[in-house]
Amino acid sequence: MAEPQNLLVLQNFIGGRFVPCDSYIDSFDPSTGDVYCRVPDSGSAEVEAAVSAAKDAFPKWSSKSPLERSHIMNKLADLIEQRLEEFAQAESRDQGKTITFARTVDIPRSVYNFRFFASSILHHTTECTQMDQMGCLNYTLRTPVGIAGLISPWNLPLYLLTWKIAPAIASGNTVIAKPSEMTSVTAWMMCKLMDEAGVPPGVVNIVFGVGPKAGDALVAHPDVPLISFTGSTATAQRIIERSAPYCKKLSLELGGKNPAIVFQDANLEECIPTTVRSSFANQGEICLCTSRIYVQRMIYEEFLKKFVDAARKWKVGLPCDPSASMGVLISKEHLQKVRNYVKKALQEGAQILCGEGVDTLEIPSKNRKGYFMLPTVITGVKEDSCCMQEEVFGPLVCVVPFDTEEEVIEKANGVKYGLAATVWSRDVGRIHRVAKKLQSGLVWANCWLIRDLNLPFGGMKASGIGREGGKDSYEFFTEVKTVTIKH
Repeated sequence: MAEPQNLLVLQNFIGGRFVPCDSYIDSFDPSTGDVYCRVPDSGSAEVEAAVSAAKDAFPKWSSKSPLERSHIMNKLADLIEQRLEEFAQAESRDQGKTITFARTVDIPRSVYNFRFFASSILHHTTECTQMDQMGCLNYTLRTPVGIAGLISPWNLPLYLLTWKIAPAIASGNTVIAKPSEMTSVTAWMMCKLMDEAGVPPGVVNIVFGVGPKAGDALVAHPDVPLISFTGSTATAQRIIERSAPYCKKLSLELGGKNPAIVFQDANLEECIPTTVRSSFANQGEICLCTSRIYVQRMIYEEFLKKFVDAARKWKVGLPCDPSASMGVLISKEHLQKVRNYVKKALQEGAQILCGEGVDTLEIPSKNRKGYFMLPTVITGVKEDSCCMQEEVFGPLVCVVPFDTEEEVIEKANGVKYGLAATVWSRDVGRIHRVAKKLQSGLVWANCWLIRDLNLPFGGMKASGIGREGGKDSYEFFTEVKTVTIKH
């Protein structure tokens, strides 16, 4: 095969400068299936260099006032925002998401992550109590933990990377981040802005590479006391094992198998378009996406017809097409994995109402090797089906009827995950009852993906450990110290 032309070659960012690597791995343009980028294949040596740089930078960075750190973070946010279109184009090409999604969701949220934590760091308070009978005064201090190891996924690359970096450095930590090897470009682009923003060398270090090599070296390093990870439950189990000898602080945001519960009194005019979006936004590659839709039996047929009609109008196109509702999946392997779930469902007797194997996908000839898939709706699946139990992480959703409130709560809770759920009803009492009984870290009622960054984010059961958000992130990225003074 001929050597691809005009390849983008990334470098690690360690100690405030770009450092070449001895070996590289290919990164593919998911819309064409062609190699377009080379990413460092880092390992223990690169992580060791990053730890050294982060250690050197920590004393000075942690001693800066919150206001000083806030100014630098706001400057970095400004610089990214000034290049919003450039970042959006890069994110769209690298990940396969639509340019519209990158332009309106990923990059604006990345900017806001820095601004939010640059502000919130100025408003935290600590506790103070008096013990007059003992002649003592007690107060608490919050101090940064040290070096934060941050591992982010490929579905929302810069969005989730900055969601980790921002609170970590706001709290006075230095960081070593490892983005996904499949979507590293926007992280590398952000590194170019660090010096101009005033981020001191060594405060933010980015080491590129694969999980079993670079990620493992970071997780198992004795001088990295804290790990924040977003990704699969299987990888998280490995992280827990590798970090256990060092008693590290862990925040693990993992998979989901999120239900939407549609009661007979739901406003379908709002429910249908929102549930199509919650099922297929970003190609279904969001941990919060809906993958199981339970519809009360008396409106099941009406819902199904309207939902399938709306799903068929959800346009699959090139990521650069501004009219596309959905782009391409991240990789050839991931596309095959999602298609295999459709095959398994058919073998189990399910019906495919639209999408894969039913409708025809029209794409340009030069993109025939791209990882495209139509929004796919399945019915006739049993609760113990792999399509109902396992995280698919693609544009595949199952629609199932139910009769009673008690029945649907049991079904919704009948998976190992517990990240998010959506409830559709006009009955406020029912919403409160159901929300309380769902085993889920987040519950949206009559809406989806409305987020206040002050509020806790995280899952139950196999969907994770810990919470992140304004107060929760601050507590995770700091240690509390109680001081008692006798006077």
